[in-house]
Amino acid sequence: MIRSELVQKLCGDFPDLTQREIENVVSALFDAITDQLSTGGRVELRGFGAFSTRQRDARVGRNPRTGASVEVDAKRVPYFKPGKEMRERLNLQEVTAE
Repeated sequence: MIRSELVQKLCGDFPDLTQREIENVVSALFDAITDQLSTGGRVELRGFGAFSTRQRDARVGRNPRTGASVEVDAKRVPYFKPGKEMRERLNLQEVTAE
C-alpha cells in the first residue's frame, strides 16, 4: 500500500472528513515519527510495532558497475520491529491460507 492508497482507504472509512483533512493527518503522523527518529528517539504503537534507529558502522563497499572500492560513511538507519499482535495476525493469516 502506498501513501495515496492509505489516504483513499481512510477516506472510505471516515466519509465525514475531506480528503485534504485526511492527507494532513497522515502527513502529520509521518512527520511526527520522522522527527522523533531524527532526534534519536523511538516511537512505539501498541499492537502494531516500534520504530527506532540503528547505527551502521563505516565500511568499504564496492561499486557494482566498476568493482572499485568505495568508502561508505557510518550512518543511522530506520528500523521497525513488529508488535506481538501484528506477528500473531500475520501468522494466523498464513495458517488459514493453507
